[in-house]
Amino acid sequence: MRSTAERHEYLNTRLVPRRTLVTAGAVAGGLLTGCSASGTPARTAVRTSVTAPAGSSSDKAPGGALAPFGRHLAFGGNPRTSMRISWQVPAPVARPFVRLGARPDGLGGRIGAEVRALHPPGVAGERPAVEQYYLHVALDDLLPGTTYHYGVGHDGYDPADPEHRAGLASFRTAPARPERFTFTAFGDQGVGGAAAANDSLLLDRRPAFHLHAGDLCYADGSGQGRTSDAYDPTAWDPFFRQNEPVARGVPWMVTTGNHDLEAWYSPDGYGGHLARFSLPGTGFDPRTAPGVYAFAYGNVGVVALDANDVSYEIPANLGYAQGRQTAWLDRTLKGLREADGVDFVVVFFHHCAYSTSAHASDGGVRAQWVPLFARYTVDLVVNGHNHVYERTDALRDGAVGRVVPVGGSTDPRRDGAVYVTAGGGGRDLYGFPADAPESYEGHEREGDAIGTFHWTRGGRSAPETVTWSRVRYRGFSLLSVEAEPGPAPRLTVSALASDGGRVDHFEVRRGV
Repeated sequence: MRSTAERHEYLNTRLVPRRTLVTAGAVAGGLLTGCSASGTPARTAVRTSVTAPAGSSSDKAPGGALAPFGRHLAFGGNPRTSMRISWQVPAPVARPFVRLGARPDGLGGRIGAEVRALHPPGVAGERPAVEQYYLHVALDDLLPGTTYHYGVGHDGYDPADPEHRAGLASFRTAPARPERFTFTAFGDQGVGGAAAANDSLLLDRRPAFHLHAGDLCYADGSGQGRTSDAYDPTAWDPFFRQNEPVARGVPWMVTTGNHDLEAWYSPDGYGGHLARFSLPGTGFDPRTAPGVYAFAYGNVGVVALDANDVSYEIPANLGYAQGRQTAWLDRTLKGLREADGVDFVVVFFHHCAYSTSAHASDGGVRAQWVPLFARYTVDLVVNGHNHVYERTDALRDGAVGRVVPVGGSTDPRRDGAVYVTAGGGGRDLYGFPADAPESYEGHEREGDAIGTFHWTRGGRSAPETVTWSRVRYRGFSLLSVEAEPGPAPRLTVSALASDGGRVDHFEVRRGV
């Protein structure tokens, strides 16, 4: 079996035609500071990064016929002052841009965009070659706690024109001082009715941001990192269309799962991820590990990790970071614990540290990262991978530090961290072992001993009997977390079924 890097080399030398990076076309250097619709230079309060001009590429279709779609936001390094706006166009366009303003009827000048193009090749008898064009604008020097309205466009399609005003959206930067806020999370979404229903539920929570724990659209349907993996790049188009009603106004903070490894674009499988998303870039190497980063919002520090680097179960990228990610995690957790105003640390990634469902627990995650979570008293760990909702008691040194029933509370400094599998984002559901019936709000059970397993090095499984699985729900669901600052800060964590019914809730407290 070829490694991901070997597959990439094979595909690029045997199958992939010469590729040309499509840049911002005829974006002139003056657009770095913005231009009005007439082309007159105009000042803007933001900085943008635009690739070097490469000539117009608008000859395939008139700009007015190419409507942008799939808008999605992400924070830059500082959520108080930075935002990334990304979107897609169905064909090359000339001079793509964003207009930004304090009011929807007062958008400013054009802010030039960067274009990142993907050209996955066709496979004989399976699919034709496709081209995909993703556009990005980095906004910095924004004002904290401020609502901004924006529209995206290109030559022939101007969001300031009356016929395109319906495409305007808005976002709000993080406040200058901690306030009460809510964030949401899930993983393993895909495209379909259940995924769309979760999006609607997410909007009802009015979150400040959303954490997506990987396995985004399942363009790679096998997720094993093998040459034989089926891959359909066009699956990304409906994924972005589906999520646009949420992601155009709620920063969509994603990390990488095993189904997000795509050998067509880069040695480690992340070239597609780099083209489609603009993320904070605060990790150990944003060019090779885009799903690794950290940011602070209010009194919560958030750390995104790429568990493909440490997974024993699916070893395609095992060890690709050569220890740099784990060393970065150590430094980052230490820094967050020393930071003024940060009460809680939340870590999210794909593969589970503790779960009893189909994929069970990954021993590589336990070996590399769980000791660091304990050292720095991480408050909440969110995973996907298993397509269920499952939540542990508070765990310290791999054992129950405190039983946390539905409605209970815990202090991580004393009890350890709670681990949540939030894999009910929309993809087909899994189940639990025969001796682990569902247990959720209204259907609580005692802490049964459950026969399960964990993955060991070499892709082997080792049986184990556990008592830490406190809540189990086989259904589509969403995690909603309310963060409250103050002298007795707390996280109120709730799991909601797709119909809005509550499956689980508990509190994480500090200083109580």
